[in-house]
Amino acid sequence: MLTKVYGSAVFGVEATTITVEVNVDNGIGYHLVGLPDNAIRESNFRIAAALQNNGYKIPGKKLILNMSPADLRKEGSAYDLTLAMGILVATEQIEERNPLSEYIIMGELSLDGNLQPIRGALPIALKAKEEGFKGFILPKQNAKEAAIVEGIEVYGIENIKEVIDFFNENIPLEKTEVDMVAEFYEHLEHPEHDFADVKGQESIKRCMEIAAAGGHNIILIGPPGSGKTMLAKRLPSILPPMTLQESLETTKIHSVAGRTMEKGGIMTSRPFRSPHHTISDVALVGGGQYPQPGEISLAHNGVLFLDELPEFKRGVLEVMRQPLEDRDVTISRAKFTVTYPSSFMLVASMNPSPGGYFNDPDAPVMSSPAEMQRYLSKISGPLLDRIDIHIEVTPVPFEKLSDERRGESSIVIRERVTNARKIQAERFLEFEKVHYNAQMGVKQIRQFCKLDEASLQLLKTAMERLNLSARAYDRILKVARTIADLEASEEINGNHISESIQYRSLDRDGWFG
Repeated sequence: MLTKVYGSAVFGVEATTITVEVNVDNGIGYHLVGLPDNAIRESNFRIAAALQNNGYKIPGKKLILNMSPADLRKEGSAYDLTLAMGILVATEQIEERNPLSEYIIMGELSLDGNLQPIRGALPIALKAKEEGFKGFILPKQNAKEAAIVEGIEVYGIENIKEVIDFFNENIPLEKTEVDMVAEFYEHLEHPEHDFADVKGQESIKRCMEIAAAGGHNIILIGPPGSGKTMLAKRLPSILPPMTLQESLETTKIHSVAGRTMEKGGIMTSRPFRSPHHTISDVALVGGGQYPQPGEISLAHNGVLFLDELPEFKRGVLEVMRQPLEDRDVTISRAKFTVTYPSSFMLVASMNPSPGGYFNDPDAPVMSSPAEMQRYLSKISGPLLDRIDIHIEVTPVPFEKLSDERRGESSIVIRERVTNARKIQAERFLEFEKVHYNAQMGVKQIRQFCKLDEASLQLLKTAMERLNLSARAYDRILKVARTIADLEASEEINGNHISESIQYRSLDRDGWFG
């Protein structure tokens, strides 16, 4: 007897339906074909124990199990339940009172028949809906995530016995439902990290607001303990709320990486990723034998924070240059290619010297010019070229630290940022790949960043006196455009230019020649 049951495989952030064909013949043997990896080949031991502990068995017959399409590599243990149900129906141990062909069935089996969570539940549910399946049966831990998709019934189960009873005796399964609107807006008004907690640092808060409003990459330079990490962690709380589309995109990537479990369903807040400086280039941009998304993709629609930037290996930082420009990363292997989105805001921080202090005669540790040059040379010009805002962070004085008054809250700042982003969205309607000021190319800069004679003269004087590099010119104009948007000003004036010039610290003499 031949039985077909359906599962799914995830490549990149998209799913492909897998048909598992189970054929029973005379003789003895268990033959699993269709390019399964080791985890799938070992499944017969898990399935045999799970069935035996629930009153069923793998019979002593010749079983041929084919995973189609047979030329597509399958990996992971999520096919245990798919294979087990195919075996039970093909060997006539259970009846098919509910048609198997209407359901996607996925789950890893424990030896007692309980189910372990899987990866990629959201993209699988989206594909199942697209292909017209009635329902999706999967482990209970993943049910909330899959139930985000409307138009398909999602059943979260704890033990294989529940699935057997559903198909054999038509005992109904409990349907998982999610109120998307309530889920999506629950966390918006209560950010975990709030700018109201930051004492002093008003100029840096202003700088972070500008970065958020224009989507600008930013680098913070300051001695230890000046608050660089504290400020960076609060940046997601002032970014505009994610749209439903952005939220689904982000959840898909985290689902593929198996990181949605603790979030329980859809991701409503923007991700904040902070990898350690010992990270490898593959872990940062993604890859591996079976490609997985890296940190830059997990930060999609959010913030990637690189603390102590010069401590990262130079090769690791260089692989980020192309994704920063293209906002996606393509990983190629001999037989396939996957593309992961990676549109993120880069926030970097660094000490001004190996000892942590720069040109400070009272500093506990002094660094020689040669040590300084070696330290700063780890950051390449092309990478700095992609960072619009450089700002020096100074330590907070005691008077500010001991002040009991709370600062401006993230929600108030976020409102201003959101209004500025709306202005930019309208401005760039005709440009497909430009949505906010940081994405402007030369064409858009010339069109939307026109200066009057006084502002142009101010910029010229500043560039000559401060020895600003040529690459600083466009960056200053982009940031000035954002400052003008925060004030809802159509024209860029001298005040906007002069404030923008302050945010190019690393272009001045004394840092990078």
